[in-house]
Amino acid sequence: MTTTTTWDPTTLTSRYDAVRSHTERLASPLSPEDQTVQSMPDVSPTKWHRAHVTWFFETFVLSEHEPGFAPFQDQYWFLFNSYYEGIGPRYARPDRGLVTRPGAHEVGDYRGNVDERMRDLMTTLDEGTLDKLAATIELGFHHEQQHQELLLMDIKHVLSRNPLQPVYAGRPRASCEPDAMGWVDVEGGLVEVGHEGGGFSFDNELPRHRQWLEPYRLADRLVTNGEWLEFMRDGGYARPDLWLSDGWATVRAEDWDAPFYWTEHDGVWLEHTLHGTFPVNPGLPVSHVSFYEAEAYATWAGKRLPSEAEWEHAVVQDGQAGAEATAGNLADDESYHPSPAPDHDGKHRLRQVYGDCWEWTSSAYHPYPGFHPPEGAIGEYNGKFMSNQMVLRGGCALTPAGHARATYRNFFPHRSRWALSGVRLADGGVARDLT
Repeated sequence: MTTTTTWDPTTLTSRYDAVRSHTERLASPLSPEDQTVQSMPDVSPTKWHRAHVTWFFETFVLSEHEPGFAPFQDQYWFLFNSYYEGIGPRYARPDRGLVTRPGAHEVGDYRGNVDERMRDLMTTLDEGTLDKLAATIELGFHHEQQHQELLLMDIKHVLSRNPLQPVYAGRPRASCEPDAMGWVDVEGGLVEVGHEGGGFSFDNELPRHRQWLEPYRLADRLVTNGEWLEFMRDGGYARPDLWLSDGWATVRAEDWDAPFYWTEHDGVWLEHTLHGTFPVNPGLPVSHVSFYEAEAYATWAGKRLPSEAEWEHAVVQDGQAGAEATAGNLADDESYHPSPAPDHDGKHRLRQVYGDCWEWTSSAYHPYPGFHPPEGAIGEYNGKFMSNQMVLRGGCALTPAGHARATYRNFFPHRSRWALSGVRLADGGVARDLT
């Protein structure tokens, strides 16, 4: 993890309070019972997310720098360790929903205790020690933001399993139709990708390096629900010729016939969202599709998925190296869901770069040339997962503001569908009219 940010105690404490309070705001619509449920192994209970990010600050900051340190509760170090083997044993991820105690209220007490101790530490450390520690604290901010996004993805699945399908928050968008998909030509050549400094980055975004790209083009927006319905009507989920072998095996084993959260009732496709269950809106981006589905759709459309280097280079060339450069649909508290592609703003050719849906790429999640994980337990943050996963780019409607950038490398297994993931097409030739 790298940063060039210079922090003073007041600014660091203010940022800490902002990040921590946002997590509590996201959890506030949920009952203690909501916060305890684990609906599948990939999902963690809300109270676990709240506790784990607190464990991170207690473990990696307070334990090494707080005078007379003692853990808030000895067993919490075991219960709320996610995957840091270097720290010690951990409770099995698929069983997190069995931990009824501590309850949501007790987790709140834990958060309050660690918050008070963190504020004391940040305002009393000498300048030199604070400078050295600030990078770890900033990593904690971004780590908690990751879990804020996961908290919403996870509770979406939890509530979807309730036969009453209760609403988390938000309201639906007006029904709309997709506009025509455009194409953006990119020259390619010998390009540089990866983080170049000037702010925070995760270790997997480094080092910056060169790659050769042939000329290519990207779709100017994400694939929509309406276009996905055409794929389905053309037998997309029943044609093995469109699918990778592992993907086709998964389709048959798991009986996929539509995106995750879609169900058909009386000939009408409905989609479950955080704001309720409604007829599929054709103009919104298709979401909650796996890499296998994204790849099959691209094959059906006569296109392909972009590589992560193509995605990043095109976005930078389009003047959108930072999420602040465009009004992307991030941290959406209106519907907590993807929105239709906006009209072109006259400045950028690519739309929906940041927000709406994480975009699958054709790139396996591997280390960049010259990558070395940091020393110690922090080195387990990203490097240990660089196998059997695919890279996604851009962020989604649930990604916190200030957490997205062009070099950010998200990653999930090929069959994952519970994450808010979508599709942007690419090719290297003349675009065909998909209508």
